[in-house]
Amino acid sequence: MRPLKLVPDNTNIAFLKYRNVAMALSLLLIAGSIALCFIKGFNLGIDFVGGQQTRVTFTQHVDIPTLGERIQALGVGEATVQQVADTTEYSIRTPLPEGGEEAANKAASVIRAALIKNYPGAQVAGAQSVSGKVSEELFRNGAISLSLAMLAIALYIWVRFEWQFGIGALFALFHDVALTLGFFALTQLEFDLNIVAAVLTIIGYSLNDTIVVYDRIRENMRKYRKMEMEELLNLSINETLSRTVVTSLSIGIVLTVLLVLGPDVIFGFTAAMLLGIVIGTFSSVYVSAAILLWLKLRPDSFLPKEAAGPKGVEGAERVSFKDMP
Repeated sequence: MRPLKLVPDNTNIAFLKYRNVAMALSLLLIAGSIALCFIKGFNLGIDFVGGQQTRVTFTQHVDIPTLGERIQALGVGEATVQQVADTTEYSIRTPLPEGGEEAANKAASVIRAALIKNYPGAQVAGAQSVSGKVSEELFRNGAISLSLAMLAIALYIWVRFEWQFGIGALFALFHDVALTLGFFALTQLEFDLNIVAAVLTIIGYSLNDTIVVYDRIRENMRKYRKMEMEELLNLSINETLSRTVVTSLSIGIVLTVLLVLGPDVIFGFTAAMLLGIVIGTFSSVYVSAAILLWLKLRPDSFLPKEAAGPKGVEGAERVSFKDMP
């Protein structure tokens, strides 16, 4: 039985022919995402804003304003009620009461009793409390971890390859992170520590895919020193396309199943991961490779200086991507 090949061996797609359109789209999406982050902001979870969160599942959909008024009437502070996806589960956030753990437990008991009394059949999952100081530290540490991860990755690629590769990888990672954050600003899905973990995972996946393409580009630059850069980049992307498609598709199928059938508690994490796989695959083809052209990467960049002169280059065989078998 012949193995199934999603991408034929002789695939010859001129991806970079459309690099200007793809880059214009990427820049537009990045600008829109940044604007959404500043204008709409994020629906920060209790991990980042502090307070007390109660999750309750009703027997049917309830009126959110009415539920919020009933909770506030209990004297526990202003209540923020949000429906979890399109289910009968709701998240109720209230300020953390003064008085420590004892006061928090008392407020949680009051809310629980009121929910069971006013909504027969309601199931209260429990309450979670996070102090303002802890939430501030979590937000700061999450932002620092994302920034340091991206800078360390760019530095690693800079040292391993050429400076153009480092800039290309850093911009691709910024592209992926910006679009993911813009998605959460647009949809107002809850942004908590799970989403930070998802963004870090997206960075790792995108980097892995980008390095695979970069390794093949470097290998082909040493092999075809007279080939035009655009043709060489297209060749490298096509040679790694099978691996990219299989990896992205296999992960995407699993994430899609989790998104549809998985528990609500990981809905945001799964949505972030699935989006990250899509935009990470796009950026490794159209963003990280296209930037190398604009940064004037030369075919002789990896040759010793004495061999990179006119004689060294002229002695290499001219090969065209179109003539490749």
